[in-house]
Amino acid sequence: MNLNISGHHVEVTPAIHDYVIAKLERVTRHFDNVIDVGVILSVDKLQQKVEATVHVRGKDIHVESIDADMYAAIDLLADKLDRQIVKHKEKSQDHRNESMKHQEVAE
Repeated sequence: MNLNISGHHVEVTPAIHDYVIAKLERVTRHFDNVIDVGVILSVDKLQQKVEATVHVRGKDIHVESIDADMYAAIDLLADKLDRQIVKHKEKSQDHRNESMKHQEVAE
């Protein structure tokens, strides 16, 4: 998995970098086919914004979260991303199971 973490109007400290990596490990536990992840941390006045784009085979998943605290925004982003990855995984498995059923019926 390629990981790119960048900051817009904010310095990405080693603590924030490690925290993002720890939170994204949860995504790779659920779904192994993650190719690339891009995370952008930004600050706009009092709002901390975190955006992530995850490239998996067949789909790009984009998630963003806004909070007053950067760590809370990262937590919220990880939760949203986790839900979308699990949803994508279930859809792809359902699709695969449907194609298997059609092959069995054809034979």
